[in-house]
Amino acid sequence: MTENEPGSRLYSAWQEVDDPTEFVHLFIFEDDAAHAAHGGSAAVKAFEAVYTRELTAGPVVFTDYHLVASNTT
Repeated sequence: MTENEPGSRLYSAWQEVDDPTEFVHLFIFEDDAAHAAHGGSAAVKAFEAVYTRELTAGPVVFTDYHLVASNTT
């Protein structure tokens, strides 16, 4: 958990080696409230303001997943 985003258990950003314009962001939230707090945070709004004007292949696509296996707790 972070001090700025309670309930955010993990945030990890990965940049594709062969195409530095491609990213994958992984998030784990404690619950829906933590997810909503993250999405409405000032940090996310500032980040969106920077990348939105740079998009050339269409809007950012978010996909939700359920964890089915992990070697971490």
